[in-house]
Amino acid sequence: MTSSILSIGTAVPKHKIPQTQVVEFMAKAHGMKGAEQGRLRALYRASGIQDRYSTIPDYASNQLEGRSFYPPSEGLDPFPTTKARSDYYRKEGIELSVESAINCLAQTAVEAKDITHLITISCTGMYAPGLDIDLVNRLSLSKSVQRTCINFMGCYAAFVGLKAANAFCAADSKAKVLVVATELCTLHFQNKTDDDNLISNAIFGDGSAALLVAADTSLGPEVQLRPLTFHNEIFSEGEQEMAWNIGDFGFEMKLSAYVPVLIEKGIKNLVQQLKDQVAVDEIHHYALHPGGKRILEVIEQELGLDKSQDWAGREVLKNYGNMSSPTVVFVLKKLFETLNAKHKGDKILSLAFGPGLTVESMILEVI
Repeated sequence: MTSSILSIGTAVPKHKIPQTQVVEFMAKAHGMKGAEQGRLRALYRASGIQDRYSTIPDYASNQLEGRSFYPPSEGLDPFPTTKARSDYYRKEGIELSVESAINCLAQTAVEAKDITHLITISCTGMYAPGLDIDLVNRLSLSKSVQRTCINFMGCYAAFVGLKAANAFCAADSKAKVLVVATELCTLHFQNKTDDDNLISNAIFGDGSAALLVAADTSLGPEVQLRPLTFHNEIFSEGEQEMAWNIGDFGFEMKLSAYVPVLIEKGIKNLVQQLKDQVAVDEIHHYALHPGGKRILEVIEQELGLDKSQDWAGREVLKNYGNMSSPTVVFVLKKLFETLNAKHKGDKILSLAFGPGLTVESMILEVI
């Protein structure tokens, strides 16, 4: 591979919302009482999540009059339309994107005007002129920067962005690629009580992550991450188990409880194929996408890991929930912050999952 990750920047909305508050909002929105409400609280306690972030403050309040996005009615009627949510995304998504990008660039010698390629990633909103052009204008990037938009690929999309960035660097040794993944997952809350929606409402949060990728390692800090190899597979039997569709009242997520079973069946073989590509025998660090607590448990079990080896994924799940595409980048950043010169040569295994059912994997080296 010819590229290195020079820096990672992240951003979350100002509204930090404890799970204990979200569950009260959900119980009221669903009209749940008694045993139903008890089961919902048990689901939230078992999620492994302590806090999430949302651009929408309503989830932290039980006061109907204080809502800023949802109507002040018990049943949330009239429920926000897809257009209303799209308008909100256009307003709020760019703010998080700018913040994560600035945080990323601040760690290097690269100035915004020197960025040659911009890759934007999102599955929770789309418009045109889009997030990419808004970033060009807000960051004062070159008007001739090469732009690529990766949309609607879900939680594994950051890997696709990194592969594209690496390809740009392979084609041009002077390329400086800014990758920005931004999701407002909580914008698409669905007021339905089937299992898939209850699970989705319990785990997803909002966030943004940016990576700067270049072939010239002199532009970044002393310690960097170099992708060594990528590998992906589609577990076709899971096609209907994880999906993301556009409905009349926002984007509708399907996240089946069967997903961990599918991952359990195929993850060990996939990881072995990945390692064989570069003859890597030992993995020193793990950056696993925390799609949910059960998914992490299954991966740990199949790869023979203990919780301490998967600390970064578990910490991100606890403090942010699943933010879709930026999530695995948050995990990488947690690891990045603990590395120093003595870790050079260490190998990192990273995994993420999404619609398809698609599994993306990557091995990086600390350089």
